[in-house]
Amino acid sequence: MSSATRNSRIKPRALRPGDKVGIVAPASNVKREMLEPGCDGLRRAGYEPVYFDSILERELYFAGPVERRVRELEDMFARDDIRAIICARGGYGSNYLLPDSRPRDSRRFDLKKIAAHPKIFVGYSDLTTLLTTFVDCANFVVFHGPMVAKDFAVADGVDLASWQNAVSGSSEWEIGEGSGAKPLVTGEAEGILYGGCLSILVAALGTPYNIRTAGTILFLEDLAAKPYQIDRMLMQLKLAGKLEDVQGIIFGEMLDCRQSPNQDYTLEEVVLRVVGDLGIPVAFGLRSGHVSRANITLPIGVKARLEVGDRVGLKILEPATTNDACLPMNDANE
Repeated sequence: MSSATRNSRIKPRALRPGDKVGIVAPASNVKREMLEPGCDGLRRAGYEPVYFDSILERELYFAGPVERRVRELEDMFARDDIRAIICARGGYGSNYLLPDSRPRDSRRFDLKKIAAHPKIFVGYSDLTTLLTTFVDCANFVVFHGPMVAKDFAVADGVDLASWQNAVSGSSEWEIGEGSGAKPLVTGEAEGILYGGCLSILVAALGTPYNIRTAGTILFLEDLAAKPYQIDRMLMQLKLAGKLEDVQGIIFGEMLDCRQSPNQDYTLEEVVLRVVGDLGIPVAFGLRSGHVSRANITLPIGVKARLEVGDRVGLKILEPATTNDACLPMNDANE
């Protein structure tokens, strides 16, 4: 059954001031000169950052060998004193951690072990691989939002309102004015909020971790992809049937996604050629993921409503976290 129609998804426990936040690097290597400012940003936000010294290891362009990255991820999920896990950065390499058809080995994480300790897990870009895997296969709510060595490390890197609403368990809230989103196709729709980095979502097609888009409000964003590449990836989703049952689409800021500075067409025109005939609301420009400033936190796996008219509103219709022990959605909302 599609993740969008399941009503038993687990909500992690809410994050509170003073809680310990684990920092992980499942993908590309991390530089200390960005990690430490990010930790300072977490402290200013009221949390206690925790990371293993091995996070600074490097192998080629990865944050150390696969075994290190797997061990780090599993240990942070298993630790009782860690309330949330935030990725240091993206880059490339999260797909190396995914279990495959071979017997369990040290180069792949144990999804059952992670599912037994669901926690707030935050990231974007390459981490879309883990976000969709956790929400689809481990069945708990995750968060597309700010990372430590990127957004928490700089002034105005985090949209604090959406962060607080998402991780603290606000019952119903809206991402509206100031999100950067503008209307492309008017309409209203409800569904499960889902998505992430477009190129990573497309890379999952044909694998055991094929994305589950039916019944969703689909969020798509990317960085420095040329318009024809965006077109090609959207067409791949369309031809694969991944847009057939989508209820609404909202694109991200799509930074530097242009062919040349003087191109005579817009990216909005390009995406409308592919999705404009779907008969669903479409918006463009929501500032989450690869952004120019103030990264907005999106809870992935919860019910949402997209309203596209003179303005764009994305309403989160239920809490993304619970004040109790991690429970299925129905239990947590009772």
